[in-house]
Formats: sequence, C-alpha cells, structure tokens
Amino acid sequence: MSLPANFRNNEDVKYGQLRLVDIPSELRDNVPWFNQTLTTVNDAVVRLGIFEGDFPWHKHVDQDEFFFVLEGEIELDVEGRDPVHLGLHEGFTVPKNVVHRPRSPKRSAVLMVESLGIVATGD
Repeated sequence: MSLPANFRNNEDVKYGQLRLVDIPSELRDNVPWFNQTLTTVNDAVVRLGIFEGDFPWHKHVDQDEFFFVLEGEIELDVEGRDPVHLGLHEGFTVPKNVVHRPRSPKRSAVLMVESLGIVATGD
C-alpha cells in the first residue's frame, strides 16, 4: 500500500471528554492528508480527516467506518458497487471487511467514527 507522501495519522486523543472540540482551528492549522483522533465515545473514536487526492484501497476486518463530510466533498470507492458521492453534511457507513478508499478532488474535511484501536490504513 502506498500512502500519500504527506499522510499524518495522530492516534492520540487530542481533546478527550468534557472539553470543547475546536474543529475550526484544526481545519485552519492542518493540511491534507491529516487524521486526528479528537475524542472517544464509549468504545468508539471520533476522528477528523482532511483529504485531498486518493487514499489507498484498504479494509478493516472487524470494524465498521462512518464518514461524514464537514467541508468539501468526497468519493468513496467501495468494492463491488458504484462509487458513493458524499457532499456537504452527508454521511455513509462502510461495513467491516469491505474494501474501500476515499478520494477527494479538492481539500475536504471529514468526520469519522470508528472503533477504538482501528488502524486508519486498514488491517
């Protein structure tokens, strides 16, 4: 798998619980491909991704992955079906063990909800 050269994956929980999550500052201060865990909710993590270009095909064997577009637009290529276009404030869940990849023609911000311990680049 060939990751984008500038891919940054920050798995530390930046905000945690009982703290204001400052998404505007994260969007202002970071560039694509950025992935930051913002907080945890029960057994899930909430991550912010800034996408631009193509991410490699991958899958998560035991975990679903939810994508929600905050800014811009993305295409989700999903094995066995037509690409799914997500515009502003649209979401989509990729079930576990399904090969997929996000693509974005321009800088886009995406909120992702995933299980604790998920590997952003797949299993």
